[in-house]
Amino acid sequence: MLRLGILGLGEGRSTISASLASKKFKLIQICDANKKLCEERALEFDFQNWTTNYEDMLRSDKIDMIAIYTPDHLHFEHIKLALQHGKHVVCTKPFIDDLAQANELLELAKKSRKKIFVGQSSRFFEPAMRQKKDFDKGLIGELITIESYYHADHRWFLEKGWSLKQSFKWLYGGLSHPVDFVRWYMPDIEEVMGYGMLSSNGLKAGLKNQDTMHFIFKAKDGKIARVSGAYTGPTQPASRDSGMSCILRGTEGASQADYHELRYSVTTKTGEEKIITWGDATLKHYFRFEGQSHHAGEYQNYLDYFADSINNRFTAYPDLKEGIGTVALLQAMDKSMETGLPVKIDEILKVNNITRESIGL
Repeated sequence: MLRLGILGLGEGRSTISASLASKKFKLIQICDANKKLCEERALEFDFQNWTTNYEDMLRSDKIDMIAIYTPDHLHFEHIKLALQHGKHVVCTKPFIDDLAQANELLELAKKSRKKIFVGQSSRFFEPAMRQKKDFDKGLIGELITIESYYHADHRWFLEKGWSLKQSFKWLYGGLSHPVDFVRWYMPDIEEVMGYGMLSSNGLKAGLKNQDTMHFIFKAKDGKIARVSGAYTGPTQPASRDSGMSCILRGTEGASQADYHELRYSVTTKTGEEKIITWGDATLKHYFRFEGQSHHAGEYQNYLDYFADSINNRFTAYPDLKEGIGTVALLQAMDKSMETGLPVKIDEILKVNNITRESIGL
């Protein structure tokens, strides 16, 4: 059984629930710079071993792995310290927010021989897992194109002080979900083109970067995909249009996986059309707190998967290299918004002295 420490107790709340319910982890310690939040989580989960000092977890020989859920701009330093102290790492998306930091982490991971997993939780939601399984079985034939989006009224999120800093970008914190879906099925993206804007709601709230974005991707084999995101305005009713979705169009069928709704639809190569939903037991696995603001079931799915990869010596994806590849794509998207021009991923890699081979592309 792996021994776990959790850093960052906002989003990390889901990981506390997941680890306490898992048979593959033993939760050892939780940590947050906010003492009040530590006390709240200790009371909520009846778990008293908390600290406000990250060094306490790093130095502990009782902890094998650290799960990181801190603000985006802190990920690199927190991952680096964990590797330097001989810990396996789970880090929420986006993995890092600056590709210039990638080579140092590649070298540290190689030296430490510790595993790194990127917590792209959306891959581990029931409809998304079913969609991937059906695709791998050839149910919709050969992939033609992908469309994915994440649209949400996240004005509440702007109450977090750090969300209004220059370092926070919805491109990384939100759009990384549909981008990851695209890379799951179309990993070798060559070029990206897109536009973004800051809505009047975002501007009024004090947001510094774009909250509304649309992009087109082109892969090396010529396939194309598109993603979009909008984060500070009202959305359609969930019965009409899920906040997040991944649509695959194949030569012989099509499929769509929705989130937050436990809803999946598929037209198979036999011509059969199905809409699949899941009941209360599955709902309770994924959403354990108020509403759908936390999704502990996805975290439990990916933590158990990562534990299996450590115990059985296989690579859990997305790993360090795939995480860096996604950051390279996100930075290309950022540059395209800035310049209004198409951007090649290789240009971004070259500027940061990263070879395709080093990240498995």
